[in-house]
Amino acid sequence: MKDVVRYHPVPGMPGMVLGQARITEFQFDRHYHVDYHIGLVTQGVQRQSFRGRSVLLGPGAVALMPPGEIHDGAGVSDYGLSHTLQTFRIAPELMRRFLREVVGGAGEERFLATLIEDAGLAQRLMALHGAWMSDASVTPMARDEASLAVMAALFARSGAAVPRAVKGGLSAEHRRRVLDYCQERLSEKIGLQDLAALCGLSRFQFLRRFAHSFGLTPHAWLVRLRLERACAALAVSGLSVAQVAAEVGFYDQSHFNRAFRVAYGAPPSAYQPGGAA
Repeated sequence: MKDVVRYHPVPGMPGMVLGQARITEFQFDRHYHVDYHIGLVTQGVQRQSFRGRSVLLGPGAVALMPPGEIHDGAGVSDYGLSHTLQTFRIAPELMRRFLREVVGGAGEERFLATLIEDAGLAQRLMALHGAWMSDASVTPMARDEASLAVMAALFARSGAAVPRAVKGGLSAEHRRRVLDYCQERLSEKIGLQDLAALCGLSRFQFLRRFAHSFGLTPHAWLVRLRLERACAALAVSGLSVAQVAAEVGFYDQSHFNRAFRVAYGAPPSAYQPGGAA
């Protein structure tokens, strides 16, 4: 089987590059990175050596290598040499930004090379990786929410940093500001930073407080607001499905159709006069 290696810079997130590989013969000789490297083996097993240790990286584990850490990687004959990899390469300035938001303060880097045995964390990283690699409909807000939540879990699980405690929800005034802002700009792109700034909070603080107040993430709440407005427009406006999708902020009609079916069990056309499910 021929070895395949692909890399994918994440649009809208400078400093984040994803990797995907299926390897049978290729071996990673001793090397280092100038950025942070998070590695996952999704099938098979890879042997890694670092800091005088030799470990087996398989499904359910996460390898974290900070900049400058010397390590290698090779298939293991006892498990069959073939294995598949998913990687995140994160520039130091982007990692410091995550730290500032999740931990607070100056975002000091305190990472050591480590192997984390945590199937839940590995699964979350794999889901995030897969969504970014294959789904162009992932919105910036959904991407930011997922990345902050996963990085907070990674910091806590690795012992490198303790996420700041965020207690309580948004004030009534902040909830009103968010609702008014979204209703007035529903056809526009709305980012997590936009909403956090309304409340004078970091994105991470806002994400936690919003979920406490509404029981949904900001992205899930905003999607529902857009769909509710779409229902009203479809019923009375005489606009086409494509026009309504754009009016409420869906820039991809197929994404709008999918979201509508998931929410209401019927296509958008069912809400138009004379429409049928």
